[in-house]
Amino acid sequence: MIRSLGPDFPEGIALVVGGSGGTGQVISERLAAAGANVAIAYRGNLEAAEAAAEDARSHGVQVVTQQMDVTDPAGFAQGVRALVEEFGRLHTVIVATGYDIQMRKISEVTPDEWRRVIDNDVNGFFNVVHATLPELRKQGGSYVHIGSAGVVRWPERDVLSVAPKGAIQQLMKGIAREEGGNGVRTNSIAIGVIDAGIFHRLKDTAFDAEWHRTVQETIALHRYGLPEEVAETAVFLASARAGYITGQTVSCDGGWNL
Repeated sequence: MIRSLGPDFPEGIALVVGGSGGTGQVISERLAAAGANVAIAYRGNLEAAEAAAEDARSHGVQVVTQQMDVTDPAGFAQGVRALVEEFGRLHTVIVATGYDIQMRKISEVTPDEWRRVIDNDVNGFFNVVHATLPELRKQGGSYVHIGSAGVVRWPERDVLSVAPKGAIQQLMKGIAREEGGNGVRTNSIAIGVIDAGIFHRLKDTAFDAEWHRTVQETIALHRYGLPEEVAETAVFLASARAGYITGQTVSCDGGWNL
């Protein structure tokens, strides 16, 4: 007889950090469609967060928005405590944050730029872990981090995105190894060029037509990815269906790394 894995998500709530962004909004909606209550954490864009929440609520689950700044460890931890107090349990943390960065060669990056990106991305991610790991350890849970395909194949002028994501990927592996016995899983998604969010804001200014042509020819599928494709991958990895997958980096890049 085939064993039942039970529901994809238990009672409690899933937290989407960066849930107001282009990909984060779709992840929030897909989590709700899978039956999870969702907390959409946003830094400053309340309007986008509320729009994402409205879409997610159409699936009949509880959805809340919460202002949470990853660079403020005390404030972020307070937000996590409020969610646990309201919903009883935090079982999923998906980090889909992104920042507008300059496309530069390593030789062109200034120390101030480097410190700003590291503080937002790497230190910010650690602040998320510091606040949420004690809760996930109680009854088990899952982290999913939206990373970069650049950790597998180097994209020129993208050091400010790729280097922090590489550090986070290693931190995720460490959590998987150290916390697996407590039922905590971690997985990363190495995404390629996704036609959403930051890319929408940059594609007509930071990249010329030749860049778009070259990149699409490099991708095996000859197209950019969709946020829905990232979201389906993230929700699967967070769910009980991926209960024996941990410490892994799954490529969602259309074959960029081939």
